[in-house]
Amino acid sequence: MTILASILADKRAEVAARKKEAPEAGLRAIAAARAPPPGFTAALRRRAVGLIAEVKRRSPSAGAIREPFDPVAIAKAYEAAGAQAVSVLMDAKYFGGGEADFRAVRSAVGLPMLYKEFVVDPWQIAHAAALGASAVLLIAGALEAGELRDFSAAIRAAGMDALVEVHDEAELEKALACGAGLVGVNNRDLRTFVTTVGTTIRLAGRVPAGVTLVSESGIRGADDVARLRAAGVHAILVGESLLRQPDVGAAVGNLMAGVPPAGG
Repeated sequence: MTILASILADKRAEVAARKKEAPEAGLRAIAAARAPPPGFTAALRRRAVGLIAEVKRRSPSAGAIREPFDPVAIAKAYEAAGAQAVSVLMDAKYFGGGEADFRAVRSAVGLPMLYKEFVVDPWQIAHAAALGASAVLLIAGALEAGELRDFSAAIRAAGMDALVEVHDEAELEKALACGAGLVGVNNRDLRTFVTTVGTTIRLAGRVPAGVTLVSESGIRGADDVARLRAAGVHAILVGESLLRQPDVGAAVGNLMAGVPPAGG
């Protein structure tokens, strides 16, 4: 069984239990009472290359990433340094994330937030909306085409954006056929955890002009950002390389040094 298959099997069991604790109808009512979240894609497009800065405790491949780990302090540093959005991991078993981290960050910053999760059930979309997310990750390789289309529609109906993640040409075609307007290329293959920025560069030419393209994982420095910008990438999602630096705010500045500021 691949790492992704193991995660998905555990996630289905987890969601089945969560649905009993917090029924979807109740989550929808909470979401309806919230103010509309800030626009996610719009925020990314305000800069030549937008930054989605990630709050992540650990990963199956890297283990613990930052100790001590303070999600609120990290998110505030990202916001102060000029990030366009914040991503928070929702998976606890493999990534050490969860609802508590998301709630804490949501209360601390005004940036659009990505509900970074292995979505396998509509309940999770309602959960994201109830927490104040601006966008929800959908992994093309984890969903059938019909699920991808239906989940994307449900996310839009809830006032959020769907970031559809792909790893290869076939998944990109699948995402585009389902109407994805925000596509993330994960440079880390979730089946093997091998990572290369060249994956985004290879796929960028296949992405239509009207689609916002995000490069995810393995982005370590300003040179990587410059290469991705030249390939037509509109935004990047970065976590580990920022979180391993003593000063995450300074790390954001160094990473984005070659990109004009928003409005610049």
